[in-house]
Formats: sequence, C-alpha cells, structure tokens
Amino acid sequence: MMVSLSYSSTMPQEAPPACLIVGEQANLQRIGFSDVETLISHRVSAKVFNEVVSDIGDSEGVSLYPKSVTIATLSSKRSRHTTPTAAHHMMDTVSKHLPKSGDSAVVVVVCLRQHVFACGSAVARAFPTYSLKTRDVTTRDVTVCFVTPDDTSPLSDQDIKVLSSTATAIRLAADIVDRPRNEMTCDDLVKCAVKIGQDLGVDVTVISGEQLKEQGFGGIYGVGKAAESPPALCVLSHKPAGATKTIAWCGKGIMYDTGGFSIKTKTGMPGMKRDCGGAAGILAAFKATVECGFSENLHAVLCIAENSVGPRAAVPDDIHILYSGKSVEINNTDAEGRLVLGDGVAYARKDLNADIVLDMCTLTGAQGITTGQHHAALLSNNAQWESCAVTAGLSSGDMVFPIVFAPELHFSEFKSSVADMKNSVANRSNAQSSCAGLFIGSHLFDDYSKPSPIVWLHVDMAYPVHVGERATGWGPALLLTLFGRYSSSGLLSNIAPVLPADQVSKRPKHDEMC
Repeated sequence: MMVSLSYSSTMPQEAPPACLIVGEQANLQRIGFSDVETLISHRVSAKVFNEVVSDIGDSEGVSLYPKSVTIATLSSKRSRHTTPTAAHHMMDTVSKHLPKSGDSAVVVVVCLRQHVFACGSAVARAFPTYSLKTRDVTTRDVTVCFVTPDDTSPLSDQDIKVLSSTATAIRLAADIVDRPRNEMTCDDLVKCAVKIGQDLGVDVTVISGEQLKEQGFGGIYGVGKAAESPPALCVLSHKPAGATKTIAWCGKGIMYDTGGFSIKTKTGMPGMKRDCGGAAGILAAFKATVECGFSENLHAVLCIAENSVGPRAAVPDDIHILYSGKSVEINNTDAEGRLVLGDGVAYARKDLNADIVLDMCTLTGAQGITTGQHHAALLSNNAQWESCAVTAGLSSGDMVFPIVFAPELHFSEFKSSVADMKNSVANRSNAQSSCAGLFIGSHLFDDYSKPSPIVWLHVDMAYPVHVGERATGWGPALLLTLFGRYSSSGLLSNIAPVLPADQVSKRPKHDEMC
C-alpha cells in the first residue's frame, strides 16, 4: 500500500474510515472525548471512550469500533538512557494498530508539546515508500494530528511545515536504503542528490570516476573503481548571508558492499544495500534542514562508492593515498567505509574549512554489540558536543550513546610497517567501533594528542538504520534537533540542546578534547 502522509494542526471535520488514537497511558487519561469527538462520535460514545481510556493498560491496543477506531498505548517503561518521548515504540505501535479499512485514515498522537517533533517523526517510519509488490497497489491518505494535554494552543503553520519536511526526509532516507542495488547505484544517488540541490537552489559539486584519482581521493576511488557505476564525491552547500560557522555532514554511501576480495558470506552479504544509510540520512537531513531555514553554512558531503569484486578491485596489501595525504595499507577490503569517509572528512577540513564535522555511517557490525539495536554509537573529540548529541538523541528519538574516545590506547591497532596505517585493526576485541571511528578522525586531525579547533562527531548507526528487513530513515530527526539552534523553526530550537558555540571559535581546552 502506498501512503500519502500529511500533518495537520487541526482535527479533520469529517470522520475518516479509520482512526488510531495513540499515546502514553498518562497522557491519554488527560484528554477528553471532546478532543477527538469529530473523528469518532459517529461510531463511539463518550461513555465507551472514557471507560476504555480509564482502564487501558500499558502497551495495549483496544478496538473501540471494529476495523475503524482503535486506541493504543505506548510503553511508559524507560530508563535514563531511553528517550522520554517513547518514540522508539511508535513505529511498531502505529503499524500494528492503525485500522486497515478505507482509503484514508487519521492518526491522533497524544503527547506532551515538547515531544511533538519526536513522535511526529516516529510516525513517519511506519509508512515506508518503497515497494515492488504487485498485489498490494492501493493508495491511502493518512493525516497525523496532535493533542497536547499540557498546551492546548494549536501547532503553528511553521511547526506543521517542519513536521512535514522531516517526515518526508525520514521516508526519503528509508526509500534510498530500501532500494536494491539494481535500482539505486552510485549514479542514481548522485542524480538524486543533484536534483535535491537544484530544487533547494544550493551549490552542488560532483567529483566522480577518474576525476577522484586525479584529485587525490584515494579512499573513495580505491573502494569504488571496480564497480560498473563510478564512485563519486557529491557535495551540497548551503551558504546563507551572515553565516559565522561552517558545518559539514559527511555520509558513507556504499551502495552495495560485497566485502571486495575480503568477500562476505552468502548469509552475511544480503542486506548490504543498507550500507548507504549514512549518506541517505545526511542527504535527507540536509534537504529538510535547508527547507526549514538554517542560518549557518551547511555542507552535505556524500562519499559514494560500490565495494565490488573485479579485475580493477583493490586487494589486500595495496596501499592507497587518501585525500589527507596519508598512506593506508589495505589489510581488509571489507573495511571500506572508513576509507571513503577518510576522504570526506579531509575534504571538509581542507576545502570547506569546516568548524564542525559530523560523519554518519553504517560502519561496524560491532556497533550493535557495543550500543545495541536502538542506540547509535557516538565518538567525539569534544565532551560538550558529545553531551549535546546525547541530549538531541533523547529529544528526537534517534538515540545515540558515547563510546570510548582513547586514541592513545587504540590507534596503535592500525600500525603498519610500510604505510602510515592499515585500514583494519590487529585485535578485533579491542574497542572495535571506537577504533573504526578513530581511523576516520585520523584524516581530519594530524595528531590526536594535540587539541584541535575542529569539533568532530562520529555516528555509527549500523543497527538503528533498519528494523527487520525495512529501513527506519534514521538520522534526519537527530541532525535537525542537534543543530536546531541554528534553525528558523521554533519547534526545533525549543527542543535543541544549548550548543557550546564558543567551542567552534577558540581552541578547546585539552580536558575537553580527551
């Protein structure tokens, strides 16, 4: 089923064929029948509604009218490392309990005002856009409305625009990740990015194929040179007048990862179309961020390649010179994402003169072991920005959790006798996700032991990028929230963390870097 998703600040005046009222039990018990009367009164009485709301349990769904009206509760169980918005339960709850009847439906989200963005974003994940199924070709209009018991004022038009742009971004990111390699190649992602850049009216730079080799992008070129569709560095640049900061978001866009000559197994390779999840999230987040209004320079740096096997493919023992000028001995062709991102962050420093560099990627299988399926792993050279990212994750529903930043203990894993470093660790039991992130950072910094004026955040979202066989569109909600202070949107700025702005204009203290 193809769903057209929209957001509204008011309840529809006509009852839809299907309606789902969803929220935490405590919030549902703070609203009255009059809040949803126009949607359900033709089928459900105030008495029935009030009785169900009073008695409904945690994580439960109750049909108020068969195949038409359902009320469902989100789990209220949470620890200090889990988002207070309950957004991580929303996708499954909406998918499970929204009645399937009719060509239109309304989802009423009952939540606190400060949770509107996270809950609204989470609803979008329940409606993926990509499918080639031939039997289920129906279409449906779904409208999302909000009841906020702590603030009865309606959402503004700008709030609705932000929710709509974010939902579109989440679904776009998921669509890119869900598409198979024969439909989403390097060329296809570049075309998609260029089209978005043109629509936004921003600058677009594309360096592809042999141009990468000629200009010194040994990481991206070395990984992607064997594929039929050429590798590329694609950069979208938003440069508003009056900007005082430059922010670069770098995304790993491995359109398919066979592992190269260090080839994956027959069970380990399926699903590797998702290895472009970082670039998909960055591109989609950039689109929504610019649409919502952004006061600072912002660059989306997409590092795009397909890790294929062929006569021109890199082999173990090859040495590549990355854009940073550093040499890398290849000891594992299946550790390719760090190579393309090494070029990306070096470009952000050398060509974009970025103050803040964030890379996002499906980098390591160890991420799931380190921080689990719901939290992305976060590595940063700056303690204050690390804290801001964690806060943004809790506020947005795209949760992150810090991993160890100790380059003096871990970077020796990449020691090489013939190059500046190898691309894969010697000991896979020694903080593998941290090591992989440090490899990327080494092409941004010349020496980890010295404080740097550049703020760096590395986000490894290998497991949150999907649930089962479906992409989640992870990333846009986090980035819009983390950098919400630079947005024109009150909805975003109100939930965004207070950023350590002085850290991008002066050299951080050493204890903030370690």
